[in-house]
Amino acid sequence: MSGERGLTIRAVAKSVNPRKWPIAFLLAFGVLVNFFDRINLSVSREALNASFGISLVGFGYLSSAYSWTYALMQMPSGVLLDRFGIQRVERISILLWSVACFAAALAPGVSWFVAARLLLGVSEAPTFPANAKAIGAWFASKERSLAMAITDSAAKFSTAVGVPILGLLLLHFGWRWSFAATGFVSVLYFLLFYGIYRDPPTRTQSASGDSQSAAPQLQLTKADRKISLAYLLLQPKVCGLALGWAAYNYTFFLLLNWLPSYLSLSLHADLLHSVLYTSVPWLLAGLSDVLIGGLLVDALIQRGWNANRVRQSIMVGGMALGLAILGTARATSSWPALICISIALSGLAAMAPVAWTVPSLISPGDAVGAISGIANFCGQLAAICAPIVTGYIVSATHSFKPAFAVSTAVLLIGIAGYAILLGPIEKIPEPEAHI
Repeated sequence: MSGERGLTIRAVAKSVNPRKWPIAFLLAFGVLVNFFDRINLSVSREALNASFGISLVGFGYLSSAYSWTYALMQMPSGVLLDRFGIQRVERISILLWSVACFAAALAPGVSWFVAARLLLGVSEAPTFPANAKAIGAWFASKERSLAMAITDSAAKFSTAVGVPILGLLLLHFGWRWSFAATGFVSVLYFLLFYGIYRDPPTRTQSASGDSQSAAPQLQLTKADRKISLAYLLLQPKVCGLALGWAAYNYTFFLLLNWLPSYLSLSLHADLLHSVLYTSVPWLLAGLSDVLIGGLLVDALIQRGWNANRVRQSIMVGGMALGLAILGTARATSSWPALICISIALSGLAAMAPVAWTVPSLISPGDAVGAISGIANFCGQLAAICAPIVTGYIVSATHSFKPAFAVSTAVLLIGIAGYAILLGPIEKIPEPEAHI
C-alpha cells in the first residue's frame, strides 16, 4: 500500500514541479542553437564552392561529415547520460560545440573545415537523447508529447528563422561571420544551461515516510543497471523505432542540406529568394510539431482516448504525409514545390515529438538514454546517406526528382517499422523475464 501511495506522490510531484516548463524551453533553445550550427552549411554551399572549389558531390560528403561522428557517438552518449546524468554530460557537450563553430569560421581549407564538422558531430551527439531522458524524468506521461514537441519544434523553427538570418549574414559579411555568429550563440546557451539546468531530484518522501525515487526512470533496481545494449538491440520495438527514425531522418536531412540548392538549381531562384522560400515549409513544420504532435496528442490522451492508438496514428499518419515529397516531381515553379514539401515536412514534424516520447514509454528500467541513442544512431546513418546519395544523384542526372523518389521509398520502409515492428507502445520486458 505504501508503494502505491509513493507512486501517487511521485506522479503529483511531476505534475506540480515549477521547474519543468522552464527546463523544456531551455532545452528547446538548445535545439534551436544546435540547428543553427547544422543549417549554416546548406546556406553556404555557393560561398564555400567559391572559396574552396567544392563540387556537388563534394558538398554532399561535406554535409554528411557532421553525421559521421554524430552517429558513432549516439549509443556511447546514451550510456554516458544514463551513468553520469544530463547536467554533467551536456555542459561538456555545449562547450565543445561552441569551439567547433569558431573552428569552422577560421578554417583555412577544406580539411580544417571537415575537422570542425567532425568535432561538431561529436559534441552535439548527446542533445536529443539527453532531451528525451530529461523530459521522461521531469514530465508525467500525459504531458510528454507537448514537452517534447516544444523542444523538437525548435529544430524546425531554427531552420525557418536561421536560414534567412544566416543567409543575410553571408550576403553582407561573408560565410565566416555566419559561422562565428553561431559560435557566439552557442556560448550564450552554455552560460544559460550552466546556470539553469539541474538533474531532477532522485529521492523524495512517500506518504509512509520512506525515501522514494522522484522519477520512475531514476528508481533503479539491480536488474535495471544490467540491461545491456545487446539485449535492447534484439527487441523488435527498439528495431521498429530505430527504422522509423532512420526513414524520418533521411527525408529531414535531405531537405535540411539541399532545399536551398534545389530551389536555386532546379527552380532557378536566386540566393536571397531561395533562403526566404526555404523558411516557409520549416515554419509550417514547426507549427505542426507543437499543435499536432504536442497539444493535440496530449489533449486527446488527457480526454481519455487510447494513448497507444493516438500515438501510433500520429506516427504512422505523419510518415504517410511525408510521401507528399514525391509531388515535387511535377513542380515547375517554387510555390507548387513548396506546397508539397510543406505537407511532407508538416506530417513528419507532427510525428517527431511523439516518436521521441517512445523511449521513455517502452524502456525496461532506466535504459531511456540507451534506447534513444540506438534510435538516433540509426537516424544518423540515414542522415549520413541522404546528402551523399542526393549529391551523386543530382550530379549524375542534373535533377532532384530521382532523389525525392528514393526518399519516398525510404519513408515506406519507415512506415512498416512503426506499424509492424514497434506495434503497441508498451514496456519492453526486463531481461529476467527471459531467463
